[in-house]
Amino acid sequence: MKNTMPTFTNIEEAAARIAGNIHTTPLLKSRTFNEQTGTITYFKAENLQRIGAFKIRGAFNKILQLSDDEKSRGIVTYSSGNHAQATALAARSANIQCLVVMPEKARTSKRTATEGYGAQVVLAGKTSEDRFNRAMELHKESGYTIIPPYDDSYIIAGQGTCGMEIVKQYSDVDAVLAPVGGGGLIAGCALAIKTLKPTVRVIGVETEGADDANQSFRQKKLIRYEKTVTIADGMRNLSVGNLNFEMILRYVDDMLTVSDADVIEMMRFFFERMKIVAEPTGAVAPAAVRVHSDMFKGKKVCAIISGGNIGTEDFCSLLNYS
Repeated sequence: MKNTMPTFTNIEEAAARIAGNIHTTPLLKSRTFNEQTGTITYFKAENLQRIGAFKIRGAFNKILQLSDDEKSRGIVTYSSGNHAQATALAARSANIQCLVVMPEKARTSKRTATEGYGAQVVLAGKTSEDRFNRAMELHKESGYTIIPPYDDSYIIAGQGTCGMEIVKQYSDVDAVLAPVGGGGLIAGCALAIKTLKPTVRVIGVETEGADDANQSFRQKKLIRYEKTVTIADGMRNLSVGNLNFEMILRYVDDMLTVSDADVIEMMRFFFERMKIVAEPTGAVAPAAVRVHSDMFKGKKVCAIISGGNIGTEDFCSLLNYS
């Protein structure tokens, strides 16, 4: 498969390819949340996935289909955290040398976990562009095979397996909400969901300080920001991927935004009422059900908790716990 728009068949192939390497994550619900919002909401708990995030789906799908030559040269990727960990673990499982370019201020917990999976971490700048440029330099210098974090057919197809699971687990769902960073999760899930059940509304969610995908969706052209400001580190990229954007325009019904404060309150709810941990990006889609509850009154909703990777100090600081 070249780096062109994947098909539903590619998602089915991805599901078969990565079976045994990922978890089928559960749907969780809260009576209190549903009473507060007037919805019937389930949360797709990708925070309980291997490496604590959905990213393992795409990473395994990409790496397991590499040729022997590509594997022998080692791989390099660029990521603020979760894709870094996912690629490192998938590479270790396949016995492949792995380099990961992370931002200079990467969350300590994510950098430590990435190194713990056996990857060598290289720090580069603050933006997604800084990381990309350094990874390209390493690719040219040493021939490492590039493993993109989101703008890639195999990555998107792998993430789409999450959408397949949602439809199977919640067959009468009316709307699915997913966070949008680079766009791999929303693109893959939207393709899977619209193929299996076209009537389901697929909605992407961003924070207000990183709403490039929302603006791109509204203006029907790819918008690139110079800077994003948000606590959700998975949304600090400056634009969604080109392929991802094509799929968003084709399969996604709407985009919503929430504030960083909304995200923190959702994290608090998960921890105090449901006894689960969500990182900021992981709480974005669930927060949208709460903030925009009028849109979903009486509806059957699934919101994806995309990840739960956050260190104790960062978690306590955001929630003002001492």
